[in-house]
Amino acid sequence: MATLLHIDSSVFDGQASASRAVTDAFRKAWQEQHPEGTVVYRDLAANPVPHITADAHVAGFVPADAHTPEQAAAFAERVKLIEELEQADAILIGAPMYNFSIPSTLKAWLDNVILMGRTSGPETQSAKGTPVTVVASRGGSYAPGTPREGFEYVQNFLGAALRDGLGLDLDFIVPELTMAPQNPAMAELVPLYEASRAKALTDAEEKGKALASRFAA
Repeated sequence: MATLLHIDSSVFDGQASASRAVTDAFRKAWQEQHPEGTVVYRDLAANPVPHITADAHVAGFVPADAHTPEQAAAFAERVKLIEELEQADAILIGAPMYNFSIPSTLKAWLDNVILMGRTSGPETQSAKGTPVTVVASRGGSYAPGTPREGFEYVQNFLGAALRDGLGLDLDFIVPELTMAPQNPAMAELVPLYEASRAKALTDAEEKGKALASRFAA
């Protein structure tokens, strides 16, 4: 039985969130194809993980028997998150763009699970090769050739953190122009938004089903 680690970080619930709608489609396809599998779910908006502290950081470079009580407690929280990452057969992350970057809650999760010498490093990427699908939703478009191409920091950053830092097999689904239905100034872009949303949902279902089939075989 395979395990899917599903992480959402949007501050909005349900269908009000473009990223949650797409991760939900992926997860449902996964579960329908692999009903005996396991899903570990983290909603970082509802239950944020601790931001990295000096104790949690330093403890990653100090032998366990030399930890102070404060370091031991802080590091134990990091280890829980790291073990979830390492034990996952596939990972699904909802990463909406807020102010050109990822939500701070998702950055906090990354700061906890990126540990040099264990999950990160030239010879120590303990989750290396694990497939990760990131739903990188955004209110506008930051695609190559668009006026705001230079403001695209979500895919660039997550590529460095997840693919290069953790060694994960990274794939993106990008629903864009999600503000078009609410912003009168973007009214002419609504058809493009609808097409982007439809493609994202289809891609999520197909990728979720394909990954589940691989592990169920």
